[in-house]
Parts: sequence; C-alpha cells; structure tokens
Amino acid sequence: MRSWQDECAIFGIWNHPEASRMVYLGLYALQHRGQEASGIVSLYEKMHLEHKGFGLVADVFQEEDLDRLKGTTAIGHNRYSTTGENQKFNIQPLKAVLFNGPVSLAHNGNIVNSHILRRELQAQGSIFQGTNDTEILLHLVSRNPSNDLIECLKAELPKLEGAYSMVMMSQTAMVGMRDPYGFRPLVLGKLKHDSGMSWVLASETCAFDLIGAEFVREIEPGEIFWCDENGAYTVNFAEKKTPRPCVFEYVYFARPDSRVFGKSVYEVRKELGRQLARENGVDADIVIPVPDSGVPAALGYSEASGIPFELGIIRNHYIGRTFIEPKQSIRSFGVKIKLNPQLAILKNKRVVVVDDSIVRGTTSKKIVGLIRQFGAKEVHMRIAAPPTISPCFYGVDTPKKNDLIAATTSLEEIREYIGADSLAYVSNEGLLKASQSETTKTFCDACFSETYPTPTYD
Repeated sequence: MRSWQDECAIFGIWNHPEASRMVYLGLYALQHRGQEASGIVSLYEKMHLEHKGFGLVADVFQEEDLDRLKGTTAIGHNRYSTTGENQKFNIQPLKAVLFNGPVSLAHNGNIVNSHILRRELQAQGSIFQGTNDTEILLHLVSRNPSNDLIECLKAELPKLEGAYSMVMMSQTAMVGMRDPYGFRPLVLGKLKHDSGMSWVLASETCAFDLIGAEFVREIEPGEIFWCDENGAYTVNFAEKKTPRPCVFEYVYFARPDSRVFGKSVYEVRKELGRQLARENGVDADIVIPVPDSGVPAALGYSEASGIPFELGIIRNHYIGRTFIEPKQSIRSFGVKIKLNPQLAILKNKRVVVVDDSIVRGTTSKKIVGLIRQFGAKEVHMRIAAPPTISPCFYGVDTPKKNDLIAATTSLEEIREYIGADSLAYVSNEGLLKASQSETTKTFCDACFSETYPTPTYD
C-alpha cells in the first residue's frame, strides 16, 4: 500500500539433518522482507548445491527441490532488489569457488560505496557476473592472499561502507557478519534436536519461533561469528562505533512478532500509538488502523486516548501479484482492491485513522476518500512516525527526495491534499522515546532527520 519496499531476508543453519527444510521454513517466516526472489544453498560432501527462482518462497521451492538440497548446513535469502537489477544472477545466495573451495553468500543491506569498489576491482581484472553489490565481497575475498577465510573477512569487510548483515557458508563453516553501525538486524539462535544442537542465523526472531529455535543474542555491530565442527567463535573486525540500527524496522519493516534491537516490535509500535495520542489527541468517536501495519499503533492510540478501537477497514490478504480490471464498466478500483471500509462502523462517526507512514501521499488520499465515501463525518489522520523527508541508502528501496511529499510540502498542504480534517505525525523525540531499550539508545533515523551516519555517495 505504499512506496516503501521491503529489504531482504537472510537465514542459515549449521548441523541439522533437514537443513534445507529448516531454511525453507525460516525464509517462509521472513517472506515480508522480500518477495521478488528466493534461494537456498546447502553444503553436501564439500559441494554447494543450490536452487533459486523468482517469486515467493512457496512458489520457488517444491518438495523435490528440497530433496535435492542435501546436507546438514544451508543458507538462504529472500530478495527485494535495492542494488542490482531483477535478473537471475542477482538472486542470492551468490556462489563462487575461491582459493580453497566454494563459498556462498547472502546479504541484507546496501553497500553505499559499491560502485567505487566495483570500478577498482574491474580495473584490476575482476569479471562481475551480476549487477548487485553483494558480489563485491566475493571478489575482495578472492584477491586476499590469506588462505584463512576469517582472516580474509577481517581484512576486507572494513572496505565496505554502508549496511550489511550477511550469512556465508564455506566447505567447513557457517559465518555471520554485521556492519560496524548495525543498520540491519541479525540474530543468533540455537536449536536442539535428536542429532544434537544447531546454530541458526536469521534476520528476525520470528523465524526462530517457526522452527522452535531459542534466541541467544544479536550479532553485534562489527562482529564476525562463525561455527564449524569444532565449536563456535567470534571476533570483531572494526573499531567500535556508535550503533545506528534502522529505526524504520520498528515503524514498518520487521514483523510485529519479532524482537529486534533489544525490544518487541509490537510493543514499540503500540507505544508509538500511545505517544501519538499524547502528542496529538483529537475528539473522535472511533480509532481505526490502516491494516495491517497500523494495527498496533492504533491499539496504543485507543488505549492512551480512551477512544474505542474498531476495525473500520478490512484488508483482502489474497490479492496476487497482478489484478485484471474489467476493460469496460468499473475502472477505478484503486485502493479498494486491497482495503474495504465497513459502512456500519464508519457512518456518521468522527474517525481517527492511524497509519505507519506517509510516503507520496497518494494512498492516504485514497483511504481518506474511501472513509468519507462510507459515511464518516470527520477523518483525522495520525501517523505513527515522523514525516519522511529523505531517502534511505542502507538497504531500503525508497523514492527519491523529490517524490517524498513531506520533503517538499507543508503539513497543512499535505492535510489538504489527502483530504483529512486534521493530520499529525509523532515527533522525532516521541519515536526515539518509544524505541529505546536498555541495549539500544541510538538509531539511524536519516529518513526523518536527513542525518546519515556514513557518506551516501548519492
């Protein structure tokens, strides 16, 4: 329903008799982070077996595909392209044969200096197969003189600028890596089974819930974690920086049943709704969410304001990738393809509508219009995030600055454009207050503040 596009999902498991199926389930749980393509690579007798394809996880993998992905270790990836075209070679995990055997790599994030590194590597003779930024690390590692993979990574990872949470698999180990700012989440878990214990890496904890794994901790910013037949190890590859995890994970991207950056996503979103009510209360009869991401914040708004919560809009969850409209008769389906207001709930009501963000404003305009069409007396739009004024360069495909309505338009002009009786956003201070935890005090909020932790090379 918006112009934000999800990032990517990564998952890996070490030492499980049904490794490829565990990765399949993990990617299934993380489907919200990328819907363009999916891939799994498994380790079997020192070979890397792969299956990749365009589409959702359940469409890409059939039973026979998972049967072919033998082995007790596997990694996987769901893709939404942020750097690199949507072509088959860009589907991850990427696979290469390096100094002492095959490695495979899956990446969530965006390397902002990738174009500079690519030119340097091409000038030195590197031949790239795809157009994505992830392939750069494989070339850097292949050129490192060390025969030890971890030593190669320690030397080469600091050359990357931007966001990268990665999982890598060699002939003998599974490796997890996170950039020094910790922009994107990466969590470590363990899974006990009849054959012993498995280490698990994932973008979010909701993937652990599905397979029955226990959350252990987050991979720290600037950390390399790896496990092999001898045990599990960790090392830092970069100097300590002030962490800058992406606060928009809380606002929209992460699943509400996940725990990221030390806090429940659901609880943060609900607190954002409470904060929104404290800062921008209005007299109304009901509070309704824009489903589904607006639900927790609307519950929080209702709780703090005392205004009853209602499901005034019902979402159709069974819309496919394409929708064929009639060539004649009704032409303007618009947002009603996915969202259907309830007349009995909305008629003659003063309505507070809670959503997670406004990007271009076109969807909000349609939603407000629909609510009025179904009989609402007043429509008050409340947004559980500050105004989005700048694009993301750290792994989220966002519109350019000139396409962000809050970057070029005043609050009153936005209100008038979307047709609401009033419009208010949660403050930057309110967002920070709701998001902070004992372990995480600082965030990247560049999309709201235009303050970027690294050069953007835009």
